[in-house]
Amino acid sequence: MNLEQILFEVEEHMEKAVSRMVQELRTVRTGMASPALVENLDVEIYGTTCKLRQLALITVPEPRSLLLQPFDVSAIRSIERAIHESRLGLPPVVDGKLIRVFIPELSEQRRRELVRMVKQIAEESRVRIRASRRDALEAAKKLEKMGILTEDELRSARENIQRLTNCFIGQVDKQVETKDAELMKF
Repeated sequence: MNLEQILFEVEEHMEKAVSRMVQELRTVRTGMASPALVENLDVEIYGTTCKLRQLALITVPEPRSLLLQPFDVSAIRSIERAIHESRLGLPPVVDGKLIRVFIPELSEQRRRELVRMVKQIAEESRVRIRASRRDALEAAKKLEKMGILTEDELRSARENIQRLTNCFIGQVDKQVETKDAELMKF
């Protein structure tokens, strides 16, 4: 392993941590309907688990409601159960061959809970980024001990790794700011 590989891998791991956080933040409801709220819910059906997006067409007919059109009508009860059991707190309503999900107005208390949840998700992402930094620094130190890197190259590697860390932590903070603003806007 060389320094370029270490830098490439640490950047890749940090990017994954941020993208994972962005995916998780999409599932935090802000009071507005979005297919991302429910599309990744696990639905138990036919003795297996599938993502909701694989079982139904999800549309947004109005700003505060989702419309789910199952590809197979026999999946309606399983989809309804999955939405009910999710941590979203959204009430599904079966309407013939469709499922309507209404997004209620968020109370001030619920908004604050969601802001705390967003901050927790962000902190988990920061921890993953810092762990990637630690691993990269350890790998660079090993290269220096093996005589592959000089002290100056190690110092430069540390600076580059820290620059990457700061950049990705900044991205996390920016995402959290945006989500907090969305939550407190309505």
